[in-house]
Amino acid sequence: MAVFRETVPRTFQEKLFELNWAIVLLLLLLGCAGIGMLYSAAEGAWDPWAIRHLIRFSLGLGIMLITALFPPRFWMGMSYPIYLGALALLVGVELFGDTVNGAQRWLAIGPIRMQPSEIMKIAVVLALARFYHDLPADKINSPFGLLAPAFLIAAPAALILHQPDLGTAVLVGVTGGAIVFLAGLSWRIILGGAIAAAFAIPAFLQFGLEDYQRRRIFTFLNPEEDPLGAGYHILQSKIALGSGGLTGRGFIQGTQTQLNFLPEKQTDFIFTILGEEFGLVGGLTVLALYALILANTVAIAASCKSVFLRLVVMGIATTFALYVFINIGMVTGMLPVVGVPLPLVSYGGTVMLAVLFGFGLILGAHIHRNAEPARGAGLLG
Repeated sequence: MAVFRETVPRTFQEKLFELNWAIVLLLLLLGCAGIGMLYSAAEGAWDPWAIRHLIRFSLGLGIMLITALFPPRFWMGMSYPIYLGALALLVGVELFGDTVNGAQRWLAIGPIRMQPSEIMKIAVVLALARFYHDLPADKINSPFGLLAPAFLIAAPAALILHQPDLGTAVLVGVTGGAIVFLAGLSWRIILGGAIAAAFAIPAFLQFGLEDYQRRRIFTFLNPEEDPLGAGYHILQSKIALGSGGLTGRGFIQGTQTQLNFLPEKQTDFIFTILGEEFGLVGGLTVLALYALILANTVAIAASCKSVFLRLVVMGIATTFALYVFINIGMVTGMLPVVGVPLPLVSYGGTVMLAVLFGFGLILGAHIHRNAEPARGAGLLG
């Protein structure tokens, strides 16, 4: 097995100097936007959401910077233990998890209440990147090279889907699939999988979902059919976004938000508050921040010499992009409401810490981008 080695050992201070501070600044701007929107969601009060968001964001930034300083060989060695730990937590949710609004997604460990599915998003990326680091390039399309990654993805996705949490299960599955693709999966296998999925989707919609999930998927096509039931979330979100116009109604001036017509405004529909209060200009500004972050992460992936680091960076970037794409699609009525938050803006402790830990890995990849290449090949190789 190849080993990461740095040609010149560096101190922590030297590594801090080499951080990609552009990404850090962009993340800070997103976190501040989230604090502002949560302050508005509470009708101009720090409690209960904005102050907790600020505390968690500050803690997450510290975790991110510490994570970035560790060499890649450390995270490579921890990849499988982190995956197994996250899988054990998901099993713990099945056995002992707290149920909220009909969903059993949370696990209480002493005073800490966490959502293990968010940790699994990063754990799957690390495990798959480590797997392809160790796998010879000519074995990627072998039976073992196909079945092992399929199990690494399917096991947590099935547990998350059973909670039920369709949105997170989709994120885990798509992110895992993206890593497998980037590692060098044959186009013939990709085409065969796409055809099989096309035949499997109707059966999955019929038998693999809870009734309320099925209603959400079909309601987004025609929310007016049930305006006070399944279509309520989408309709209220569209009304709020439309009322914002070009420049918005003003900070803490959104009627849909302040009069509590907007459901789950602090989590799934936080972007709707932004659109109502700051209009199209505010929404596009936040989307530009996300785009700049993703552009920087892709540049980091391209600069890394090792397959492990490239796949880690691209896997985390894919998860981050899917968060944004699905959330914006939900609140604009282009996708079903599946409970995916807007990263660093929506309220949620486990999500925020997982995202910032992921960016710690990305920043660490940038610092150690010249580490000696590992064995492997793929689309980015």
